[in-house]
Amino acid sequence: MTPPRFITFEGIDGSGKSTQARRLHAALAARGVPCVLTREPGGSPGADEIRRLVLEGDPDRWSAETEILLFTAARRDHLERLIAPSLASGKTVICDRFADSTRMYQGLSRGNLRAKVDALHALMIGREPDLTFLIDMDPATGLARAKARQGHEERFEDFGLDLQTAMRDGFLNLAREFSDRFVVIDGARPEDAVAADILSHLPADPA
Repeated sequence: MTPPRFITFEGIDGSGKSTQARRLHAALAARGVPCVLTREPGGSPGADEIRRLVLEGDPDRWSAETEILLFTAARRDHLERLIAPSLASGKTVICDRFADSTRMYQGLSRGNLRAKVDALHALMIGREPDLTFLIDMDPATGLARAKARQGHEERFEDFGLDLQTAMRDGFLNLAREFSDRFVVIDGARPEDAVAADILSHLPADPA
C-alpha cells in the first residue's frame, strides 16, 4: 500500500458499497496503513452543503445538466480540501463514490450526457482513482434495501427501478471501459465474504 492510493467504491443504491468502504478503511487502519474515509457528494464543508441540494427533494428538482455542474463543484472542493492534501501527506484515500457515479447518474439518467460529464471532469477535476471497487447488485434487491433505510437522501431512489437497472448496466460497461482500475465484486453474498474478497485485492505490504 505504498505509495498511498486513491481507492473508490461504486455501485447502485443499496449495493452495500458504503458499508464495504467503511470496512476496508477499518481493515487498512488495523494494518497500520494511514488512511482517510470520505464520501461524495460531500467530504468537505462546501461539498456537504451541495450534497443537501442534490440528494434531497423532488426527483425533478434539477435538470441533469444542472446536476452535473453541482456535482462537479462539490468534487472540486472535495479534491482541493481533502483528497489531494491527504494523498500528498502519504495517506490512502477511500472514497464512497467519485466521478464514475456522475458518469452514470447524470450521464445516463435523462439522456446521453456522458460527453458533457467527461469534458467537465477533464477541465475541473483531471484525476481518476487508482483502484475502483464496483459492488454489483441486482437492481430490485438494491432498491429495496435503499428504500428500507427510510432516510432523507432518497431523491435518486425515487426515480425507481428503471433508473437502477440502467445504472447497473452502465456501471458494468464502465468497468469494462476502465478495466485497468476496476474490480467487480459480487455484492449478493454475506457482508463478511464481500469484505474478504475486497481485502484480497490489497495484499499486505511485505515485511
